[in-house]
Amino acid sequence: VQLQAFGGGLVQAGGFLRLSCAASGRPFGNYATGWFRQATGKEREFVAAISGNGYTTYYADFVKGRFTAFRNNAKNTVYLQMNSLKPEDTAVYYCAADRQGDIATTTAPYDYWGQGTKVTVSS
Repeated sequence: VQLQAFGGGLVQAGGFLRLSCAASGRPFGNYATGWFRQATGKEREFVAAISGNGYTTYYADFVKGRFTAFRNNAKNTVYLQMNSLKPEDTAVYYCAADRQGDIATTTAPYDYWGQGTKVTVSS
């Protein structure tokens, strides 16, 4: 499975962006998908995850109520809707897929990673 994340950009604080993670190579409706981010000089951190069927989601506390993960398996795409963006949300965002289908909040269980898309939130 190859993953490609896109949709990042420059936005003002309070604005919104929708990131997409498109999978190719095989259907990945059975793969849990996670979103992580890495700010300059910091470690990669968990943001959100969604089960393969889309019924279960899990979020880091700092994005609850602002970010929403959802997916369209017919399009082999997972999305991260990011609202009420803050300057501290500035980072490169990565999507990752876990072929075991289990939601995970650490990087180790994920088998496939996208290349990242940069999000910059100005104050």
